[in-house]
Amino acid sequence: MRKDQTKKTKKSLIQVLLVVFAIGVFGNVSAYAYFQQDTETSFNSYKGEVIDSKSKKALIFASLALNGTNISTVTNTEGEFLLKVPKTITEGKVMVSFLGYKTRIIALENLKTDKNKIALDESVTELSGVNISAPRNAENLVRETLARKGENYFNDPTLMTAFYRETIKKRRKNVSLSEAVVNIYKTPYSSTRRDAVRLYKARKSTDYSKLDTLALKLQGGPFNALFVDIMKYPEYIFTEYTLDQYSFGFDRSTTIDGRLIFVINFTQKPDVDVPLYSGKLFIDSENKTLTSAIYKLNITDREKAARLFVRKKPAKASVWPTEVAYRVDYREKDNKWYYSYSNVLLEFKINWDKKLFNSVYSMTAEMAITDWEKNISGEIPKYKERIKSSIILSDEAIGFSDPDFWGEYNIIEPEKSIESAIRKIQKQLKRANNRGASKPTP
Repeated sequence: MRKDQTKKTKKSLIQVLLVVFAIGVFGNVSAYAYFQQDTETSFNSYKGEVIDSKSKKALIFASLALNGTNISTVTNTEGEFLLKVPKTITEGKVMVSFLGYKTRIIALENLKTDKNKIALDESVTELSGVNISAPRNAENLVRETLARKGENYFNDPTLMTAFYRETIKKRRKNVSLSEAVVNIYKTPYSSTRRDAVRLYKARKSTDYSKLDTLALKLQGGPFNALFVDIMKYPEYIFTEYTLDQYSFGFDRSTTIDGRLIFVINFTQKPDVDVPLYSGKLFIDSENKTLTSAIYKLNITDREKAARLFVRKKPAKASVWPTEVAYRVDYREKDNKWYYSYSNVLLEFKINWDKKLFNSVYSMTAEMAITDWEKNISGEIPKYKERIKSSIILSDEAIGFSDPDFWGEYNIIEPEKSIESAIRKIQKQLKRANNRGASKPTP
């Protein structure tokens, strides 16, 4: 009975991964231009990196927010950030925070336009493995946290601006990059209605020469990251039918912004034979609020895991995931919490028939809320104006051709390797165009 119930409620956080042959792909390649500096003058930009004060290592996904506003951003996988602030705001305090570290407050006027280096100190909490003030039952704490989403999280319709990026890599080399600014019409956390998403603008860059005759496409676009919002969409990981199929336990507590945070470990029970998740939940001890979650899908049975993600594949190849990992972070404003950032990593192998070596690819989808306001009217876009959860963003994006693309929108600073890949693609296409132009006209 348990197995049947799990099958009915278990869903995949990523809608589907399409792996199809790229037929004639070189015959229709758009001309891309390397991302240029924004020419907008209505905002000031502040760039830099966030590091550990002792080890000097980059802090990935650290959060920066301008106090008193809804403006925020996060660091990239190299610890670098880009924060854009309207020129009308000349004073303020920037809150720099990272899980397990002391929050640092920096005056806006003390930030430079470039090469800011912000060091955070680790927050050491002198607690035993299970703090005496912690609830005795970890599972009950998780259930209480899920039950209190209506009182702890935004319960008004909210219009959010978000930056979304999805990246495809072949081993360590970037193959494809798609980015978008989207508007999210967030429904109250107490509501079962899904959020609506409208695409504002998108762009892409793809180096087809590295794809081996394959075109990899991620279906779902921004919804892949949006559905990682556990408190809004608990059905993708925790339901009444699946909660009792996990084992929960307390890990060492930590602090965030001076708050005591309980850390809950969870993993599926040994007798459960369907792919579930394992990871850590970070719960505010005072309000029983989920502040962050980091977890992975159990992919021990690769055939079952593959069925969750692979929609199409070459006939002479086997495709299976080797890692599926998720992260979600929440922020607080006026004693209410809201979805702030999420990240999905899908790594998989393609084993070709009659080939000695296999191919290893990884796909990353991440989204950060960069601004928001209450949607007083509760108005949502018409159905035809929304993007569908089946969207393939790389098919909708038009290419890196607009130097003013982002304007004043905050984005996740691109990695140096991504910038290099885009420059390389641009040069290759330019050479190809020049060769084509030099051919005599028949």
